[in-house]
Amino acid sequence: MFSDYSTSELMSIFAMQGFAGLTLFSVFVLMALGLAIIFGQMGVINMAHGEFMILGAYITYLTSNIFSQWLPGLYGSYFFVAMIFAFIAAGLLGMLVEWLIIRHLYHRPLDTLLATWGVSLILQQTYRSVFGAREVGVSMPDWMMGSYPLTDLVEVPINGIFVMCLAIGTTCVIAALMYRSRWGIQVRAVVQNRTMAGAVGINTQKVDRMTFGLGCGIAGIAGSAFTMIGSIGPTSGQLYIVDTFLVVVFGGAASLLGTVASAFTISQAQSTMEFFLSGSMAKVLTLLFVVGVLMIRPQGLFTLKVRR
Repeated sequence: MFSDYSTSELMSIFAMQGFAGLTLFSVFVLMALGLAIIFGQMGVINMAHGEFMILGAYITYLTSNIFSQWLPGLYGSYFFVAMIFAFIAAGLLGMLVEWLIIRHLYHRPLDTLLATWGVSLILQQTYRSVFGAREVGVSMPDWMMGSYPLTDLVEVPINGIFVMCLAIGTTCVIAALMYRSRWGIQVRAVVQNRTMAGAVGINTQKVDRMTFGLGCGIAGIAGSAFTMIGSIGPTSGQLYIVDTFLVVVFGGAASLLGTVASAFTISQAQSTMEFFLSGSMAKVLTLLFVVGVLMIRPQGLFTLKVRR
């Protein structure tokens, strides 16, 4: 497999695939952060998480068109506005879904799985009816075009660097929110002992709703980032939902550090193996590795010590 390449070519290939893996890592992190928060605190298996991501992507697409038609002079800054709108739209929709459906199904994981799967089908058909079945793309601003040459053989796309910075910034904000804010203390209290948290005056229902909305809002940001590296379709979210669940389970539910480490490991492994093998074989080998690790450590790479 490696004998057809010289040492310098192999180093360049690993470098290029490493940067490609970092871009995939950024999307995985943004997707998995929201899913880990929801699954870790509420025990809800949100099968519609990919559709919340695509909602953010479509919001970005609409914002891009509005800026292109009505505010062409400000087109270079449309993405930052779109990202805020995507977060708000996905977050509000998530809170609505939690209020209408999820709050009635707590402690019933199979029912939440089926209910959110139904929500995902409804959202897919809604996107298909509103935006059409064909995939659409978002034009990037001029400052995101091109690449930055590291060596004669290795170039890093500027949009990939931006997506990575976005993922790092979002992760830092979520970490500060979870560990440095009053709301984060309430969330961790509910995770550790829901009954006792309610007894000391924490509104656990409100915490659940805000948590679900935050998780879906982060998925909306992931959708905005996704438009920088791929086209958007009604079913595009389903392409990432399995990998996202894999990241969350492998890293350890409710563990921010585990989510980041798991996303990095899986994205780098898939990106590198896809160059030398087929995409399907890369996923198979990655899945076998994750299953092997989980057989030895079922709780994932990192876990929180929770008092039961």
